[in-house]
Amino acid sequence: MMKNQEAFKFSPIVIAIPLYFVLILWVVYLVEMKFNLNFTKYGLQPHNFKGLRGILFSPFIHGSTKHLFNNSIPLFVLMSSLFYFYRKVAVKVLIYGTLLLGLLTWIIGRDSYHIGASGIVYLLFSFIFFSGLLTKYYRLTAVSLMVIFLYGGMIWYIFPVEKGISWEGHLSGLLAGIFFAFLYRKYGPKNDLFPWEKDDYQKDAFDLQFDDEGNFVPPPPIIEEQLPQELPKFEDYKVTYILKGEEE
Repeated sequence: MMKNQEAFKFSPIVIAIPLYFVLILWVVYLVEMKFNLNFTKYGLQPHNFKGLRGILFSPFIHGSTKHLFNNSIPLFVLMSSLFYFYRKVAVKVLIYGTLLLGLLTWIIGRDSYHIGASGIVYLLFSFIFFSGLLTKYYRLTAVSLMVIFLYGGMIWYIFPVEKGISWEGHLSGLLAGIFFAFLYRKYGPKNDLFPWEKDDYQKDAFDLQFDDEGNFVPPPPIIEEQLPQELPKFEDYKVTYILKGEEE
C-alpha cells in the first residue's frame, strides 16, 4: 500500500499512454480508409478458435468514424484517470482486463465479429467506479461519483437495446472491471487512521473504559464482601484527657 502523499503524483505517462493508445486507434482506422482495407475479419469471433485472435486485435478495429470518435474521448479520460489514481496496478488492469473481457466475449457473444475498444471503456469505467467505493478513500470515492456522472448512461448498453452494438463486449468489460476492482482493492491510498486505530496506540485510563468495538464498559462495582463486616462503634474509641494546671 503506497503512502497517500505519493499516490497522487503526476507523471508524463498519465497523459502519454492514453494519448498514444488513442492515436494508434486512429492510425489503424486511417490505414483502412487510405488503402481501402477491411480489418473486420481480424475481430473477435465467438466460439471459433481462429476468432480468439480478436482478443488482441479487435480493440484496434472500428467500423466507422463515429464509432471510433465515441470511444476515443472516454478512453482518453478513463485511461488517464486509471494511470493517475491507480498507477501501481494500471498496466495490469489494462492488459489482464483486456484479455479477460475478450475471453468472456468469446464465450457469451453472438456468432458475429465483435470489434472496437468499447469493451475497454467499460472495463475502465467499472474498475474506477467500484475501486473508489471499495477503498472508501474520499478522493477516489469522488472520482467514482464523477465517472458515474459522466458515463453512467453507458450502463444501458450492457443490454441488447440497439442492433449492431456488441452488448456482450460491454457486459464483459463491466464484469472484468468489477473482478479487478475486488482483486486490487487493497492497493492504492487509504484513509488516515485515527490515533486509537493504530497498532502502537497506548490506551489511557479513559480508553480502558471501552471495549474494542467502542462499547462503554463500566468498572466492576464494589461488592459487599470487600467492605468491613462491621463498622467500628463510637464507644470503641478511647479518649484520653490531659489536664494541665495554670502556670504560676
